[in-house]
Amino acid sequence: MGKQAMGNIAFNQLNRMDTLMYLLVYPQKPIVKTKTIELIGYDRLGAGQNACVAVMSYSGYDIEDAIVMNRASLDRGFGRCVVLRKYGCTIKKYSNRTQDRIVPPTAAQAGPNGRHRLLDKDGIAAVGEKIVPGDVYVNKQSPGNTRDPLPNPQAMPDSFYRPTAQSYKGPAGESCVVDKVMLTMSDEGQFNVKCLVRHTRRPEVGDKFSSRHGQKGVCGTIVEQADLPFSERGICPDLIMNPHGFPSRMTVGKMIELLGGKAGLQDGEFKYGTAFGGDSVTSISEVLVDNGFSYNGKDLMQCGITGEPLVAYIFMGPVYYQKLKHMVLDKMHARARGPRVVLTRQPTEGRARDGGLRLGEMERDCLIGYGAAMLILERLMISSDQFEAQVCTNCGLLGYHHHGTGRNLCQQCADGGTVSALKLPYACKLLFQELQSMNICPRLTLSDA
Repeated sequence: MGKQAMGNIAFNQLNRMDTLMYLLVYPQKPIVKTKTIELIGYDRLGAGQNACVAVMSYSGYDIEDAIVMNRASLDRGFGRCVVLRKYGCTIKKYSNRTQDRIVPPTAAQAGPNGRHRLLDKDGIAAVGEKIVPGDVYVNKQSPGNTRDPLPNPQAMPDSFYRPTAQSYKGPAGESCVVDKVMLTMSDEGQFNVKCLVRHTRRPEVGDKFSSRHGQKGVCGTIVEQADLPFSERGICPDLIMNPHGFPSRMTVGKMIELLGGKAGLQDGEFKYGTAFGGDSVTSISEVLVDNGFSYNGKDLMQCGITGEPLVAYIFMGPVYYQKLKHMVLDKMHARARGPRVVLTRQPTEGRARDGGLRLGEMERDCLIGYGAAMLILERLMISSDQFEAQVCTNCGLLGYHHHGTGRNLCQQCADGGTVSALKLPYACKLLFQELQSMNICPRLTLSDA
């Protein structure tokens, strides 16, 4: 590689920072490739690993498309990846000639266990430090007044600024590392601070994998190597795939890849798995037979739990598997109580806002079918937006509670009416009030009042 190319790479590394990157730690070349892969040079940019796959059913954790993984393989680095995510902030300039500023942590903040422990003297996180959710990575402050003109905006006291520190929000309970810090300025003169946070992840239950034939599946369980089946030669599979994934999908190419990969390991050659034009199955079978394997790629396997031979021959060999970016750590979400929307007082929506799990129309239909009325009441009202409203039994309109006298009163009735308390969803009460604003008058008729 020439000096010019090296210089370009160095320049790009200095001036570019991707928002999100997934890097496989130990990429490999595929043993079975195609002419197209060679033409575009994809075999030199490895995106997966050659996993030893056994096509068999194991323990029920591989139902549908789930796969069973070997813990020893994961310990050795199979499927391990690094996630690099960019966090940053902008130092804004305001119309009254004030601007944000980055300040070093105070003596009280700079303790070894506080939120500001990562910060250097410049107020930005140090490279190589471990960062956990809640840690401050840029100690930014913003001016309290950004509109009115000031006599000397540059010489304002510290009390004029309010803290707007940027804190790290990552997966709960996980520690990451500050990989890189970059200070840049845009063409408009805006100063930017960017922090690249690095997280090394090993595969866990719920992570998604796929071969190059669209046979995607999540990890159903991780099994100790001692409990997995092994062949006569002592080879143990890295992952187990359910055979029911083949008949309906008709991915014959995956079977040919498994055979070709097994033969390629024996004669030390890369095989071609191009449809209708690669290495023929006959030639692959000859290589397998010459090396003491069955022509159809099946092996006699011993059960790892009992030690007895399995009653069927198992189709086993290497297949190029890729780790997909869908990881359970990024998607896992649950909550008991949490934030609510101001308007409807219902739980917020979405994982990013710590939202609730929605019980939709179709789930409601199932509960109606079972007659689970109290469960519907709990999910749709008590756990959502239960509200105690005052309803007038004379006119049927919403009343109010007078905190001065402690009485429930009706605005419409002259004598204050006879008002009863009623529990109903807050969104329902909101609907009644919005209808009243449009001159539609909903009246509630109470039977037990």
